[in-house]
Amino acid sequence: MVLNFHSRLVVLAALFLLGAWESLSAAPTLEETSFILRHERWMSLHGRSYKNETEKSKRFTIFKENVKFIEKFNKVSGRSFKLGTNKFTDLTKEEFRATLLNEEKSTPYPKTSKPTSFVNESLAEVPESLDWREQGAVTNISVQGKCGAWAFAVVAAVEGITKIKTGQLISLSEQQLIDCDFNNGGCSGGNRTEAFQFIKDSGGLMAESDYPYEGVEASCNTQTLSNPAATITGYQEVEATESALLAAVTNQPVSVGIDLGQLGLFQHYATGIFDGDCGSGYRHDMTIIGYGTSDEYGIDYWLVKNSWGISWGESGYMKMARGINAQGVCNLNTRASYPIA
Repeated sequence: MVLNFHSRLVVLAALFLLGAWESLSAAPTLEETSFILRHERWMSLHGRSYKNETEKSKRFTIFKENVKFIEKFNKVSGRSFKLGTNKFTDLTKEEFRATLLNEEKSTPYPKTSKPTSFVNESLAEVPESLDWREQGAVTNISVQGKCGAWAFAVVAAVEGITKIKTGQLISLSEQQLIDCDFNNGGCSGGNRTEAFQFIKDSGGLMAESDYPYEGVEASCNTQTLSNPAATITGYQEVEATESALLAAVTNQPVSVGIDLGQLGLFQHYATGIFDGDCGSGYRHDMTIIGYGTSDEYGIDYWLVKNSWGISWGESGYMKMARGINAQGVCNLNTRASYPIA
């Protein structure tokens, strides 16, 4: 078939428009471009790089889905806490769990026996709010990496009581627990009360400067253990009630274990009073360093120190609701313990 001049122009115009449309459809949308720019800024902020473009594309997709989850939650949840991006925003929930939630060794919940007597045994005498950071009893936020949340919770509690009893705030060694406490599982998980017992039996904890954190399990460096920086005489498990936990925290930082199920909420926590959707299946250890009441929400909370770096939460800390049920948010009231010095 022979086309006249006019028909040829129509065909050429159609082909041009088709090519232009295919080019437009292949180009990123405005929303996609926005996510690309946000991912690049996030990578720069957190010093993230990828081994190749395939890995970068995979991480971008995860980042985008996590950001959409964060923004939807903040828009519609009406909860007393907000989510936000942090250095874990390009991880799936499964990767986050495998990296940071080393399950604590199986242990029965403590019996509801009366804890050691306190000066402020009466709850009428406890202050309305408390922050052990203001007393100089809390060291800087650490980064546990892929190892040892149980060790960080234990060490933070020992650092606190050492400051309270001696007046010296010393950063102590988590690596010593990971390498040398053979009753626990090193980077694979541990039990806080067994760790306190190890510290007592072995003569104390070394300073971080003498036995620094490596983030991997290694052979116990016995040559460095001759001069511990802190000692304890034992430990106490807290009665599984909120009043007993409040009395304990009034006197010193207290290590706690929590149960988690809704990992996305915890992974992306940014600010506010975390009030639940905890579930079960995974465990994590942290240290309560105070308590108070939110002026914004009117909710009582625990102030908790974590070991995931300062990009997570409120510069590495979290507020968790108190007074919501007998077990506490994420069963926090049921698995608390502290060192005695």
